[in-house]
Amino acid sequence: MTLPKTVAFFPEAAFGPALNSVGIAQAVEALGHKAVFLSDPGFLEVYQGYGFAAHAVNLSAPMPADQMAKFWEDFINGHIPNFNKSPYEQIDNYVKDCWTAIVDTARWAQKDLPGVLARVQPDLICVDNVILFPAIKQFGKPWVRIISCSENEIEDPDIPPHLSGCGEDDRAAQAAYRARFDEVIAPIHADFNAFLAGCGEAAYPLGQFFEASPHMNLLLYPEPVKFKRRHPLPPERFQYLEGCVRQEAAYEIPAFKANADEPLLYVSFGSLGSGDVALLKRLIAAVAKLPYRALFNVGGYLEQYGEVPDNVHLAAWYPQPSVIAQVDAVIHHGGNNSFTECLYFGKPAIIMPYVWDGHDNATRVEETGHGFKLHRSDWTEAELAAKLKACIEDPVMTAKLAATSAFMQSRNGPQTAALVLDRLLK
Repeated sequence: MTLPKTVAFFPEAAFGPALNSVGIAQAVEALGHKAVFLSDPGFLEVYQGYGFAAHAVNLSAPMPADQMAKFWEDFINGHIPNFNKSPYEQIDNYVKDCWTAIVDTARWAQKDLPGVLARVQPDLICVDNVILFPAIKQFGKPWVRIISCSENEIEDPDIPPHLSGCGEDDRAAQAAYRARFDEVIAPIHADFNAFLAGCGEAAYPLGQFFEASPHMNLLLYPEPVKFKRRHPLPPERFQYLEGCVRQEAAYEIPAFKANADEPLLYVSFGSLGSGDVALLKRLIAAVAKLPYRALFNVGGYLEQYGEVPDNVHLAAWYPQPSVIAQVDAVIHHGGNNSFTECLYFGKPAIIMPYVWDGHDNATRVEETGHGFKLHRSDWTEAELAAKLKACIEDPVMTAKLAATSAFMQSRNGPQTAALVLDRLLK
């Protein structure tokens, strides 16, 4: 046991990375160290709610937290028409707009981050983001990169490019995606490299906005679904955390007026994806005709739903790990938390991706036999019913999920991460 040290966590301002870091931070404190958070102002209360000190780092022009939340909600909702496009087609709209915004966050962070680090004086910094914040490299202490998205965020020539949704063996599609991504992103990337030069950092190759840490990199992706790489990741610098599933409060399944003893579904498109009310209403109508019960996460849009079927329950939020552990199948958007939680608890999933690594996770869940990929709008009720039936009754899929779940649950992701960080602190 080392003397108590301070570990600073700097997750992306999204609930997936935020809550994963909370789980690791709790395990770090269980070893006797102090965990603190560096945070976009809009997420300070999330970390404080778990009892951690949190220090604001502006990632955009300062504005009240409710306005910031509204900004990202509007950003996502404004792109709903693009959600039905292929990952390749999204490069010119959603992906381009995202990277433009992300580069801007790096510029803003550089204004606050040096001063915040000087005040906090961490002994180790853990950053979960897709872009380099130069002040972290320049602080003079070891830093760890957490990869909470798909593992293909760390590139390899033999695996699909990040965000592409390409199959593992579809080399032509992979090449086409890489070429188009590089073409569209080139001006944004040049702008970022100019920023890096101004901070005294070397330029990155086209398409790269971050690097692997020379100290340690923690991947939340589970080993049972990882890709076959041409260049395997060296274990002394890359640690898989098997989903790193956090603990949440217990959840009691509500009583249903219909289908009381039938299989239970959970449907969620995440805090931002719940803005696609039309899709969720269509799914509710479809599930109403099936021999199941269903919990629907509708986010902050509960008032937009009228009377619901007797086999459906709506809520603005669920303690997701506690819920997934109790259901029979899940329909979700492919966010990495939902993806890994389903695998951890051995639950089959139908993934309807809309953006970012949801495309990669949807392809991966199907090609590894853990569930199905389904287009968000191009599906019929008969197709949905058939895939749900297969999820619940297919013995091959059930066995595959049971093996993956047993493997993941035999590991303790947060504790593994904490022990790795403890070794670095020594």
